[in-house]
Order: sequence, then structure tokens, then C-alpha cells
Amino acid sequence: MRGSTGFDRAVDVLVIGSGGGGMTAALTANAAGLDALVIEKSPQFGGSTALSGGGIWVPGAPAQRRAGYSPSPESVVQYLRQITDGLVSEARLRRYVEAAPQMLDFLEKLSPWLEFVWKPGYADYYPELPGGSELGSTINVPAIDLRALGDDEPRLLTPLALAPKGIWLGPKELRSFYRIRQSWAGKGVLLKLTLRMVRARVFGERMAAIGQSLAARLRLAMKDREIPLWLDTPMTELLTDAQGTVVGALVQRDGEQLRIGARRGVILASGGFDHDTAWRKEHQPVVDQDWSFGNPAALGDGIRAGQQVGAATELMDEAWWFPAIQWPDGRMQFMLNERMMPGQFIVNGEGKRFINEAAPYMDFGHAMIEGQKSGVTHIPCWLITDHRSFNRYVVGGHLPIPKIPGAPVPTGPKMPAAWLDSGVVKAASTWEELAAKIGVPAQQLRATATRFNELARQGHDDDYNRGDSVYDNYYGDPTLPNPNLYPLGDPPYYAFRIVLGDLGTSGGLRTDEFARVLRPDDTVVPGLYAVGNVSAPVMGRSYAGAGATIGPAMTFGYVAAKHIVERQAIQPLDPTDP
Repeated sequence: MRGSTGFDRAVDVLVIGSGGGGMTAALTANAAGLDALVIEKSPQFGGSTALSGGGIWVPGAPAQRRAGYSPSPESVVQYLRQITDGLVSEARLRRYVEAAPQMLDFLEKLSPWLEFVWKPGYADYYPELPGGSELGSTINVPAIDLRALGDDEPRLLTPLALAPKGIWLGPKELRSFYRIRQSWAGKGVLLKLTLRMVRARVFGERMAAIGQSLAARLRLAMKDREIPLWLDTPMTELLTDAQGTVVGALVQRDGEQLRIGARRGVILASGGFDHDTAWRKEHQPVVDQDWSFGNPAALGDGIRAGQQVGAATELMDEAWWFPAIQWPDGRMQFMLNERMMPGQFIVNGEGKRFINEAAPYMDFGHAMIEGQKSGVTHIPCWLITDHRSFNRYVVGGHLPIPKIPGAPVPTGPKMPAAWLDSGVVKAASTWEELAAKIGVPAQQLRATATRFNELARQGHDDDYNRGDSVYDNYYGDPTLPNPNLYPLGDPPYYAFRIVLGDLGTSGGLRTDEFARVLRPDDTVVPGLYAVGNVSAPVMGRSYAGAGATIGPAMTFGYVAAKHIVERQAIQPLDPTDP
């Protein structure tokens, strides 16, 4: 039954979305004494954060300072200013650089679940630019036993391709694992994985790392503070009063439509429009299939709701692009370390290289898009390698170790027959045969291979400078003079089909440095905030380093809640319909 305000329930802060940004906002508001409620349309919490690598890009984080490293805030602003190329206001950049370390410091002090660590070495994506860091500013959380979630464990959103029980890798372990043939550290990680599987079976451990751990830890902190989370509760409309102030939302819960009032403000943290294919085709014409790794529930609800109350949008043609393999069952697989692998090159429909293959994934995606617009097929493109490299490096999830019957991933010296049968991988004994199978000019493919091998032998990529950046080297082969270059040798040759994947869309509602939603004339939509992929990115069309989506989402969730807290006057709730 509704109260005198006309709302079925009223809270100080209504947070819509349960990813890293939404949960951080709720924790911040709650810690200041405000009544916060988080609603989530999905039956599971965590959003794209739970599906991610779990990195949080925060220069100057407490974990860095504890290790004696403290990048200059002014240099970080300079770095962001360069890579965003004038698309993001100076005020937003400075707010991010200032608030991100404060956000992590706040969370660390708030809950013992919120433990953050820094392991130097994963460089920013443009470490050669002024303000970029070769040590990197990617912050992670330790692994966690999901049994700590209790009844909430099955409610944590999990990836479609979940690893077998006991298999989990921390970010630094992943790098070693990719070097399983080059280092004892890589072999040590394989031993660790074996022991973890044994522990899982013997002791019932259900360990999780990266994004799964981050989402679980944020939820555990919310549970300790008794912050309510309503799952299966989609928002259908934002409510405004006669003056245009957002005062709540219409939601669906247990088959009923409820009016939820928000005395202080509404924070949208509902994600992008990752899987709304029609809307993506409108704004991103080159995307003709659903190749997104983002949250399956991300259909743009929050962006549309914001537009309905007068909000402007920006960069709707953008996404967090990530080249990928799509297997016949629709499963998407990142193509990351493979592009840094020495003995490979990537060609377009003309059989030509078109970019430094080891470039940051956002740049690689942009090159695919621009190439496609030129009339030459770049979506898909093809990663070309040889049998030696296939048996030396991790490619497509195949481990270059002796055949292990029943292993959870492909092993052994032969290309899996299922891969070849699927058409995702092509094999040939000559360049001409391979060219025919992937539909590129044979003479050009041979010329590209000859040129690449010449550059690899001399140790420098004169055409695209692959290997010049410390970032390029991260997943390369440290036993080589240039970790990213080695000539292809004898056949068979293989071609892996690469499509334009993404981590989610990145364009959305225009916001200011306090995460307040703005109209086309840059005036504020009162009472409404937006964080994460529902808002236009503080990274512009670029990507500063690993964690450059979750870092801003959590930071501006914190900033939005702090701004709400610091506004002295409580807004009276006027139940007037929009």
C-alpha cells in the first residue's frame, strides 16, 4: 500500500544496476548514513564486472603507495588528456585522477572483504607517452572462495565459458601460464592449477579470481552493511516531478509495478546496449552480429530512460573493442596474447598486414572498423601462424604440452580436428592453398609472409613497429631479442578467423565531473546520475590501461554518491507523474 507520498517505497538513493559502479555507489551512500537500495533487472548480480578480468585502473592507488610507487597526478592528467584527444572535459579527467585513489582508500577502510593489490609490470597501454607507466596502474583483488557468499553464490553472474572446478588464474599467473614452454614459472602455474583442482575436489573449495572475485567481494561488503539488493527487478521508467527533477523510478517486482521514490537521487549503473543488435546496427553499422562479451542483460534500458527525461548522449558509435574468435556454438574467446605472439601476422581481405598486431585491443578494433569502411574486408581478418608456433605458444586456449586425455582444454601436438571442421581455423601446406581457403590473393599473402619473415630476422618491424612498446612485450616471448617477432617456418600454416568482439558498448549518457546527467545544452537533469557503461566514457575513444572500464565505473559511482551526500538539502518527494 502506498504511503502519503504516492510511492510504494522511498529511499534516499536508488541505484539501478549491480555491477562494480552500482555497488560502489551504494556502499558510499550507505557509509554516509543514507538509505540506499540497489535494483537489478537480472536474476544475477555483478553485471559486466563479474564477467571481466577484474582489473581497476587507478594511478596512485593505496596499493601502489604501499609499494613505494606514486605517479604524479598531473602527469596522469597529461596522459589522459593525450589519449582522449579533446573528447573529455578537463574537469572530468581531473576528477577521475583525484577521486580514483580516494575511492579505493575508502573501500579498503570500509570492509575487510575489499582487499586490493598491485603487482607491477602490466604496463599502461601507451607507456611511451608522457605520463604513461611501464609499471602500470592496474589494481586487482585476491581470489576468494565463493562459498563465503552463502545463498548468494548462485546469484553471481558467471561467464558462459566457466573454467572447470578448481581452475582459476590470477592476472600475473596468466602471463606466466602463457609462457608454459619458455619458463619454469609457466610450468609451475600448471602444477598450481593441478593442485587447485585436487583441493576443489577434496575440500569442496569454490575459488574464483578476477571479475568474479571483485563482484563477490563488493556484494559481501553490501551484505555486511545490510544494503538491500533486489534482483529480477527491471526499471521501466524514471519518475520526475513537475520541475523535471528525477525523484524515483517505476520498477517491476514479483509481477507488480512499484513506484520507488528517491529523496536524494537516482544513480544509473545499468550498463550499455551490448546486446541490442538493432540499436547497435543503428549506431555501429559495421557490427552485424552479436559479438559482445558484455552482460547478457545489457540492452540499453538506462540510456533510453535517461533520454526520455531529456538527457543527451555521446559516443554511441563506440564500444570497448576486443578482437576475438567466435566458435561455432557462439562462444566468444578473447584474442589477446596470440596477437603478441612472435611467430604470427594478421591479414585483411587483401592478404596484407594493416596494424601492429600487438597493439592495444581498442586500437586494433578501430583499425578493423576503419579498414572495413575502406571497402576492404577487415571483419573478419585472419591470424596466420605456423606449426612450430602452434606447438610453442598458447593459441586459442590450446596448451602446447603433450596430449593429456580428458584435459579440460585442447592439448597435444596436433591442431584439434574440431577446430578445422568448424571453419574457424584453416590449415594448408602452401601459402597459395591457405590463401584460397581464406579468400585472399595468393601472390599478396606470399609477399606478406616473405616481408614479415625478413623483418623478423632483422629483429625490427619497420612497417608497424611491433615490439617497440613495453606493452607489446607483455605476452611476448622474453627468450627472443624482440619478444614479438620470429619468422614463420615450415608448414602446415594455420589461419584463425578474427571477428570484432567487444567488452560492451562505451557510449551513453553525457555526464559532468560529478557524474550528473546532462541535457543537450549541458544543463543538469536534477536528481539523476550515471556511471559505468550507461554513461559516455571518461576514456573517450581510447583505453588507458587494463581496468579502464571498471576503474571509472567504480570511481564515478563513488563520486556520484559523495556528491549526493554533500548536497545539504533533502529533496521533497513530489509524486507527480512525468
